Amino acid sequence: MKKAKRTRNIQLRVWLNEKESAELNRKAAMAKLPKSTVIRMLLTNYEPREAPDERFYEAMRKFYAMSNNLNQLARKANTLGFVDANAITELTKKLAQFQLEIEQTFLLPVKSNLKWK
Repeated sequence: MKKAKRTRNIQLRVWLNEKESAELNRKAAMAKLPKSTVIRMLLTNYEPREAPDERFYEAMRKFYAMSNNLNQLARKANTLGFVDANAITELTKKLAQFQLEIEQTFLLPVKSNLKWK
């Protein structure tokens, strides 16, 4: 079965006043997204989140490195058979779940509660 190709071939021209334009620019900058993406998210009933600061991304890089190291240890322990590989594997799964929760909390857009959906 072929997957439907999503193309955007309809151009929309919108006229805003200075205040509306400034607000759209401000919100797009806060989310670190293009204005068109912010508008599309709002149209699909999602509200973009404010982009986290650099400290968040640095923490995520460290988290990825720790997760990778733990996964490598689990593989080595499983191969050599001298460490509780199940415990390490379980911890790796918990780290992956934590990563998902962090992304959902800080990065992924949230479903809007707007009444005009």
